[in-house]
Amino acid sequence: MKKLLSISLLSLLFVSCGPKIYKSNDFSSAAATHKIVAILPAQVSIQLRPNQAKKITAEQIQENERTTGYSIQDKMYGWFLRRDNKLNYSVKFQDVSQTNALLKAANITYIDLFTTSKVELAKILGVDAVISENINMEKPMSEGAAIAVGALTGIWGSTNAIAITINIHEHKDGDLIWKYDYNSSGSSFSSTDQLVNALMRNASKKFPYAQR
Repeated sequence: MKKLLSISLLSLLFVSCGPKIYKSNDFSSAAATHKIVAILPAQVSIQLRPNQAKKITAEQIQENERTTGYSIQDKMYGWFLRRDNKLNYSVKFQDVSQTNALLKAANITYIDLFTTSKVELAKILGVDAVISENINMEKPMSEGAAIAVGALTGIWGSTNAIAITINIHEHKDGDLIWKYDYNSSGSSFSSTDQLVNALMRNASKKFPYAQR
């Protein structure tokens, strides 16, 4: 374990294709009525190499995905807060601690998030729209056991590919009104902080609630 914890952290390096963005025709009219937006925990999927899968249990992988999902949610919220003065968002972002408390009170687990309609989630949270994120990591790290360490420390290693999607659904009908897709290969990062910073530096240029 000590050996794993002493693994050198890697710098974030994305070799990526340009992001793909979808924006609905009625986004402007819908967004004009939005005042509070919630950020949901990210749906994270980690695909291991066969030799890695032998060194870690399915439960450890699932716990790692869950922990990473909540970490990404928290880091995104912090990113929005730090840049509110500069980007002058037209909405307020619900505190993620309140978001998660309301979800817990409604008995919505991490897994339930991905099978519950956005209309229902927005109603539970009392918001005008919800932001959801999907993160797919292929063959992360050269050492499968480091996955278990990542769940505890947030330390990650190199990945073969990462596919990231950010969605915004409005609360009335649950319609998808904005979507951002970003793919990278040969990437490496040492924390969810670095992952979110790299993602949001790109996404913020097109983020629809910004009023620069």
